[in-house]
Amino acid sequence: MPKTVLVVDDEPYIVEALQFLMEQNGYEVVFAFDGEGALESVAKFRPDLILLDIMLPGIDGYEICEIVRLNPEWRDTKIIFLTAKGSEEDIAKGLVLGADAYITKPFSNSLLVEKVNEMIVDAADGSA
Repeated sequence: MPKTVLVVDDEPYIVEALQFLMEQNGYEVVFAFDGEGALESVAKFRPDLILLDIMLPGIDGYEICEIVRLNPEWRDTKIIFLTAKGSEEDIAKGLVLGADAYITKPFSNSLLVEKVNEMIVDAADGSA
């Protein structure tokens, strides 16, 4: 059964590109365009990994990360921030809130795929 990646971004063209990239690498993809939709998708699909933008309508990515980490049923979900917010403060905040990785836009497709694969393998190893 393929692993599920939740893509959360408010730019449809980014969601479409990430969906294609993840599907080409064997992942099932679900997506959300805002914070509320992201939390609904986490509850409904229980993704293995979330590719999460920070600047979203409604609940922002930082809050989503915090909510996921505080929920005992979701806290082991891997989270990669994928965002244009690249200051040292932004990165530090994202990692303190519980993100497993922080990648800034523009990003390398090969780096992103490598990081996703690494996170999902680590998660599978930890649950065995």
